Amino acid sequence: MSSRGGQDDRHMEFLLTLRRRGIGDQAVLRAMDEIPRERFVELEFTDNAYDDRALPICCGQTISQPYVVAYMSEQLQLRPHHRVLEIGTGSGYQAAVLSRLAREVVSVERYRTLAEHARERLRAVGCSNVEVVVGDGMLGAPGRAPFDRIIVTAAAETVPQALLDQLADDGIMLLPLGPHDGPQHIVRIVKSAAGVTRDNLIAVRFVPLSPGQAQEL
Repeated sequence: MSSRGGQDDRHMEFLLTLRRRGIGDQAVLRAMDEIPRERFVELEFTDNAYDDRALPICCGQTISQPYVVAYMSEQLQLRPHHRVLEIGTGSGYQAAVLSRLAREVVSVERYRTLAEHARERLRAVGCSNVEVVVGDGMLGAPGRAPFDRIIVTAAAETVPQALLDQLADDGIMLLPLGPHDGPQHIVRIVKSAAGVTRDNLIAVRFVPLSPGQAQEL
């Protein structure tokens, strides 16, 4: 296992917790092992980096709990040749994990400050196949479409049509869906020549997916 200095015991427990909770994809577990989560949390939360809970980051956003990151990564069924669109870069942690599983990750963040910090963190840990762009996540990245996989890391009340349009045939999109003040579930959408299928997965609680690029921060 990777060396984490004083984080070693917590890191080992972190990986064991993921396995106990049902994460079985070895590529996902390896990616979670390789990416140092303490590099993606705010300085005051470094000691809590491997707790299985969400933590606050700047701009009123959060870094998702490790189990949810691993679960969503596993449900994407990624292959090394895939191109991935992520909506909501946040701290960059989910993108870093995806970078170990796919050929290319394009991540859209509405807050310029978050995008700049994420770029620095991703560069520092060697995630050279991730591009972070500042923009409206509801619109995706049409100039770079189609994508084999799309992952949304903020809760939408309805499936954004623009993102569905950017999903390749035989592609998978995962997103938290539900009212911002009510129950939400991760939904898996599979697009094929025959149409679109949708499955509800686990219950979650995510910050809202907001339209537009933030005018400040």
